[in-house]
Amino acid sequence: MITSSTLQFLKDLAQNNDREWFHTHAHEYAVAKQNVLDTAQALTAEISCFDPSLSHVDPKRCLFRIARDTRFSHDKSPYKPNFGLLLHTLGTKAKAGAPGYYFHIQPNESFVSCGVYCPPPDILRIVRKSIYDNWEEFDAILHPPHKAAWDGLYRDNDALQRVPPGFSKEHPSASFLMLKHFYLLVPLSDSALQSPDIVKKAAGYYQTMLPFNRFIEEAIKGGAD
Repeated sequence: MITSSTLQFLKDLAQNNDREWFHTHAHEYAVAKQNVLDTAQALTAEISCFDPSLSHVDPKRCLFRIARDTRFSHDKSPYKPNFGLLLHTLGTKAKAGAPGYYFHIQPNESFVSCGVYCPPPDILRIVRKSIYDNWEEFDAILHPPHKAAWDGLYRDNDALQRVPPGFSKEHPSASFLMLKHFYLLVPLSDSALQSPDIVKKAAGYYQTMLPFNRFIEEAIKGGAD
């Protein structure tokens, strides 16, 4: 589980996001990071029960760096006020657009998700075409008998205003084809993160979302053949 001290470190970092403060609190960061890695280790063990590809994944390879790349950002804060884990066979080195299990830890903004975020244009076209061509299968995945706490695909304001060229606007998948990201998301409260059963709960969400990941994986594989 995620400890209260880990969440407190992230809260303090959000209020003191500068290099001097971070280096002064290097020990607290190390403790928080280890807590996240320990949780990731337990989580990959649970996930590997239904997805054996994660059986030998090193959690250290799955943890995104906390330092931000500020070269092309208006926000020059040097650190992210969160821990992000991409549980994938290649960890954070997975190619853009490769679906995995994402675990986001941030006070009052934590969540688990599956799918792809900001895929490159070629992958985006492949996924859209697969949804269009296999709509009934995709629609059934979004409405399983015992789905997790999501409400369909996660939608944000970063979407097209019109159906992309080559697809009928009358097709039942039309509203989904305008999305630029394809992922399911389940929010987690701070109390849920600190619960002793958070690993099993998160793994349960991932298992329910597994057919969604598999659909995208098969689409990309088929599109590359």
